[in-house]
Amino acid sequence: MAKGHRSQIKRERNAQKDTRPSAKLSYARVSVQKACFVLDAIRGKDVNTALAILAYNPRYASSVIEKLLKSAVANAENNNGLDAENLYIAECYANKGPTMKRVRPRAQGRAYRIEKRMSHITIVLDER
Repeated sequence: MAKGHRSQIKRERNAQKDTRPSAKLSYARVSVQKACFVLDAIRGKDVNTALAILAYNPRYASSVIEKLLKSAVANAENNNGLDAENLYIAECYANKGPTMKRVRPRAQGRAYRIEKRMSHITIVLDER
């Protein structure tokens, strides 16, 4: 039997929704392992420290994550009315995305597979 009316079910589902500001980048052309190296360096830090770390990190993923972090801060200021000085990175993680499969010709007519991996990167902020 149904739990209640459709509008009541939707209301309950929206009440459980996470209201913290966040930003998500889907189909980033960087593997999960390489993105996690950078995400581990900024997890739990305040926003200004994290931006400083990302600015001087030589990895490719850091430029992608820096842009995503700036987007999350803008979401916090515009949508939630929070102050950027009080924000810190509550959660940041990278999930596996689809893999592009390519072929590399090898000796004696063989073909080796090249896997170009993608990831979905999420940053969730919170206020101190």
